[in-house]
Amino acid sequence: MQDPNEDTEWNDVLRKFGILPPKEEPKDETEDMVLRLQKEAEVKPYERMSLEELKEAEDDFDEADRKAIEMYRQQRLQEWKCLQRRQKYGELREISGEQYVKEVTNAPEDVWVIIHLYRSSVPMCLLVNEHLSLLARKFPEAKFIKAAVNSCIQSYHDRCLPTILVYKNGEIKARFIGVAECGGMYLKVEELEWKLAEVGAIESDLEENPKKDIINLMTLSMQSISVHENINTKGRDVLKPLIT
Repeated sequence: MQDPNEDTEWNDVLRKFGILPPKEEPKDETEDMVLRLQKEAEVKPYERMSLEELKEAEDDFDEADRKAIEMYRQQRLQEWKCLQRRQKYGELREISGEQYVKEVTNAPEDVWVIIHLYRSSVPMCLLVNEHLSLLARKFPEAKFIKAAVNSCIQSYHDRCLPTILVYKNGEIKARFIGVAECGGMYLKVEELEWKLAEVGAIESDLEENPKKDIINLMTLSMQSISVHENINTKGRDVLKPLIT
C-alpha cells in the first residue's frame, strides 16, 4: 500500500479531491525542545516571594501550590537559619575579664568558643591574634575571642602564654598552653586551623596536618639519637674490665 504522506503527484491529486487527508506537517523538534525548556525554567510566582509575602498570599493559591509553598517555605526557613548562624560572628572580638562568664561560659548552646588569653609584650601572642583573626573570618559559625590575661587572671606567668582555651556548652574541650603547645614560634595559620579542627571546634577542609613533615623529621631525629645512645652504651659496656 502506498504511503498517503508520500510526496507524489498522484497523492497530491487525491488530496485535492478529498480522497486522502491533508498531508501531516513534520513536527519541529527544535521548537518542542525550546518550549519544554521554557516550561522547566519557568519560575513559580511564590519562588520570588519573601516568607512574609508567602503567608499573605497563601489564600490565592490552589491546593497543589499550597503543598509546594509549604515545602518551599520550610526550605527557605532552613536556609535563612543556616545563614544567620554562619554570619553570627566572623571576627576576633576583644572582651574583658568581667565579660568572661557571659561571653564564654554562658555562650549559646552548641556554639564553639575559642578564647585567647594574651599579653601584648609576648611576640607569640601577637602572632596568634593575627591567625585567629583570619580564622574568625573563615569560620564565622565559631566564636573567636581574645582577652588580655591580666584582666582575667592575676600574676599569670609569661611561660604559659599564649593560652588558647576551647569551650562548648560551658565546658573546656581543649587547651593549648605555652608556645610549644600552641605550635611554636613559627606557627602558621594552617597549623592552628588544624589544631582547632582536631578538637572539633571548626570544620576544616584541610586533608592532612600541615606540620606532618616536620613531625616526621623530629620523630626520625629522636629515633636516631636513641640508636646512637644505645650504641654508645653498649660500647662502654664492652670496654668495662671484668671484675672477678
